[in-house]
Amino acid sequence: MSSSWGDIPAWAYGAAQALMQSLKLVDPATYAHCCRVGEMSRKLARDAGLNEYEQKLAEFAGLFHDIGKMGVPQSIISKPGKLDDAEHVIMQSHPVLSEQIINPLSHDKFFASILPAIRGHHERVDGTGYPDKKRGDEVPLLARIILVVDTYDAMSQTRAYRKGLPVEVVYAELQRCSGTQFDSQLVKTFLQAHKTWETQEADQDTLNHLIKKIA
Repeated sequence: MSSSWGDIPAWAYGAAQALMQSLKLVDPATYAHCCRVGEMSRKLARDAGLNEYEQKLAEFAGLFHDIGKMGVPQSIISKPGKLDDAEHVIMQSHPVLSEQIINPLSHDKFFASILPAIRGHHERVDGTGYPDKKRGDEVPLLARIILVVDTYDAMSQTRAYRKGLPVEVVYAELQRCSGTQFDSQLVKTFLQAHKTWETQEADQDTLNHLIKKIA
């Protein structure tokens, strides 16, 4: 993506808070997941060498990546067992639903820029992802960033169908799927940088900090 700088609209944070308030009311677990993914997407973008504007694009895209799960029945979201084929198809609709929810804001260049990452966060570099089966560099860089941290968070947190996995197990899985599911350079960067993130001083101006003020 371009290395040029851009402007974040003054209303972007208010819009984000309103949208995330809706998600929190419908699905608190997905809300918390999106907050973590937004923050980690910004950090991985930073450590991958993206400029501050691109880091903010990554943060907003990560925050909104699963907002479309508001359109997926809670019986599927919270099902304790494996999804059947029909349920799996419904679950796989969520990136497109997320894109549709954010699309009305795309009259602004900033929000238009995050739509491909939101739609593409389940694409794989080997071309077997969804919804568009893009491969390699066809997958937007921000989508590849979100996929790494989204997978880390999903595997490390306890879900209805399983307990969270130890960090080292998740690291090993990211490494195993590097170059097929994940961008290999981003996995390398994540594995090198992730352990340092918790010791870094919190940035009180981040979107994640503002979103967490939601009552």
